[in-house]
Amino acid sequence: MGLWAAGLPSLNDRLDLGFARLGSVLLLISGGALVSMLVAGSAVDRWSSRRVCWFAGPFSALVLLGPALAPSYGALAVLAVVFGIGIGVAEVGMNAHSVEVERRYGRPIISAFHGTWSLGGAAGGGLTSLVLQAGLDAQWLLIVAALVVPFLYVPAAWLLLPDQPEHTSPEPGAQKGAALKWGLIAMLGLAAFAGHLSEGAAIDWAALHARTVLETDPAMAPLAYTVFSVAMTAVRLLGDPIRARLGSVRTIQLAGLFATVGYVLILLSPAAGEPLQVVCAWTGWALAGVGLATVVPVLFSAVGAVGDRVGRALAMVTAFGYSGLLLGPAVLGYVAEASSLPVALVIPTVLAAVVALTGAPAIRSLLRVSGAEPRQEGAVARGPEPEPARD
Repeated sequence: MGLWAAGLPSLNDRLDLGFARLGSVLLLISGGALVSMLVAGSAVDRWSSRRVCWFAGPFSALVLLGPALAPSYGALAVLAVVFGIGIGVAEVGMNAHSVEVERRYGRPIISAFHGTWSLGGAAGGGLTSLVLQAGLDAQWLLIVAALVVPFLYVPAAWLLLPDQPEHTSPEPGAQKGAALKWGLIAMLGLAAFAGHLSEGAAIDWAALHARTVLETDPAMAPLAYTVFSVAMTAVRLLGDPIRARLGSVRTIQLAGLFATVGYVLILLSPAAGEPLQVVCAWTGWALAGVGLATVVPVLFSAVGAVGDRVGRALAMVTAFGYSGLLLGPAVLGYVAEASSLPVALVIPTVLAAVVALTGAPAIRSLLRVSGAEPRQEGAVARGPEPEPARD
């Protein structure tokens, strides 16, 4: 995903797409992902997240070959759907498995998993920048990655939980994931949508903002995404103790605040003048990364705390959220084409604030469903000893 995001400016130049057609490609990716997510949720509950991950991981990397080799916009449009299918199945499988690991581990750990995902994003952005500085073609980097990365899944897959455990003695108050009411799922979904769209705007448009709005050097443009990704990675690796100390409600409130301030700085960066505009924008992307880092882990962990067989419930919240991550940037492309990219970035700025406004009450409600009040959640997380793992 890091290589794909950082390579978008090169893909745009190679096929002469423009903002609108590039937005259409991102929209098609979202369509494939959303459909596959709904199927993947049932597959996780039926066959276990381990088996879904075994298939989805290598497949999601291999199908990157399609966009990398696409000779025209028409071919890219078709292959983008397949790429989205791979992303959607992998997303649900990995997150469902992380929920199970956290439950058995006995204390917050999901944020660290998302931190290692962000490490890949930072590495992809940095590697793409190095390849471009060396005068090489970013297209070949995508091709090599699509052929090599599937094999990197194998050693990790052997270490996954052997099967979805049977919880014969569930925690008091825990309910089945299917028992979540649609109203609560919609609230969680709105918070996930807002956070994912704000994140997706950075993934797909940070480098393009640096290149087209700030007019930076082509080799420097991918570093805007790298700054965002590095900040997100650092906070995600620290996010579990942060959530343990502050609690999920306060964590998501601060997340929305930092992300909103970051996007405001990005919008103001062109007015800062030539010497400072890049520094202002990079500071904004860093703050956005800091804020958005904990949104997804907090929401997914809250869903996972409800009880067993969370595949379908997690898939629904993931689908809501991923529609923001993949549908949102496509919409931004159309808005940018009709007006300008800075105008389009007003959308994630507003939605970053929505994260705090909807995420906090949604998590409070979910904690009541799972039998834990927000204050109790923070107190348990700060305890000196975790619960024994239930095998």
